[in-house]
Amino acid sequence: MNPKRVIIMGAAGRDFHNFNVFYRDNEQYNVVAFTATQIPNIDGRKYPAALAGKLYPDGINIYEESKLGELITELKADEVVFAYSDVPMTYVMQKAAYVNSLGVSFRMLGTEETMVKSSKPVVAVVASRTGAGKSQTSRKVVQVLKAAGKKVVAIRHPMPYGDLEKQKVQRFGALEDLKKHECTIEEIEEYEPHIASGGVIYAGVDYEAILREAEKEADVIIWDGGNNDFPFYVPDVTFTVVDPHRPGHEMTYYPGFTNVLIADALVINKIDSAEPKGVMTVRNNVMKANPKAVLIEAASPIKVEHPELISGKRVLVVEDGPTLTHGEMEYGAGVIAAWKYGASELVDPRPFTVKSITDTFNKYPKIGVLLPAMGYGEAQMKDLEETINKTECDAVIIGTPIDLGRILKLNKPSTRVMYDLQEIGDTTVESVLSSKGII
Repeated sequence: MNPKRVIIMGAAGRDFHNFNVFYRDNEQYNVVAFTATQIPNIDGRKYPAALAGKLYPDGINIYEESKLGELITELKADEVVFAYSDVPMTYVMQKAAYVNSLGVSFRMLGTEETMVKSSKPVVAVVASRTGAGKSQTSRKVVQVLKAAGKKVVAIRHPMPYGDLEKQKVQRFGALEDLKKHECTIEEIEEYEPHIASGGVIYAGVDYEAILREAEKEADVIIWDGGNNDFPFYVPDVTFTVVDPHRPGHEMTYYPGFTNVLIADALVINKIDSAEPKGVMTVRNNVMKANPKAVLIEAASPIKVEHPELISGKRVLVVEDGPTLTHGEMEYGAGVIAAWKYGASELVDPRPFTVKSITDTFNKYPKIGVLLPAMGYGEAQMKDLEETINKTECDAVIIGTPIDLGRILKLNKPSTRVMYDLQEIGDTTVESVLSSKGII
């Protein structure tokens, strides 16, 4: 029997992982192409032969997702596999209907087919949507484990935007490693907080190889999830963060709802800044969907370095890029800081945008007056810098997890927004980890 010809729809993350663990050495399948979306500059490349294995001596081409129909016909595909995250369930089924209309099967690989087993305990931190608050929850988990005397190593969901072969296994233990690996803003936002707290974080492309390296120096592995994807590793305990600023999304976005269903603990974050009605909606939805999970209610109180730069000032608010784009958040920590410290005006950056930043606003017009910290590569980081410097404002509020002023040369005062997870009530990260025997 001839191998089934497969196209994998992805965004440089879950797609590569699914290939590595399920298809790479599987002679029943022939992966004829990847498609790419969400992230710029992925298409037009190859998944390299050095990572693709003996069945793919020439590597595998990566195409724009818009060419999917043509590829199905030209490459005589038998099956299309959906392998990216943070999209409405209706979106997924529309893709399925389109693929089915061309006579081809549509598939999504599940947890059992794609999770790798570790020799060390694994704590997974995932979410219902991008921007729900995984970062501060992961930091809290790390703090609790370290206080219990555990050596903790975090592994971050992939963001391989550079040379895939070089990025097979990446270890970050010092800030210098961020420069060595030529990290984008999106990568730095996720890696730097772990490094700054004295931790080690791994990332890359081949997540079984990454796990085996991390196991050599860890008592406990933290899976630090990306977007709203489910874990790449078999977790011993799963924390799923849900967001009352987007009530209902915990039930209607893929694969975030999967994370709600597999959770051992559901963290309702941001209850200090969300509407009570939104908190109640999320609480009712997740308790009905997964009544076996324990519920942690938490706040993410913010603080800023220089509140005097905000009070009475015209400010430009820079928020996390993916949270505003495919995450669809209308505001984040930067806007909350502007409200809290009395900014006189949120300055609209759209008249001042350049090049790829202008393109981002054209693609995601609902962003409004906030500036997403887009930085997928050096050119886009320069575009972001130029946009900030051209914008006519008194100061810049940086709502991203890192100090953009350290990476970009800004011509106006800026202040960072910082936030940590603050559990409310008796059910905490520590109590969950204790009940599961992790500490």
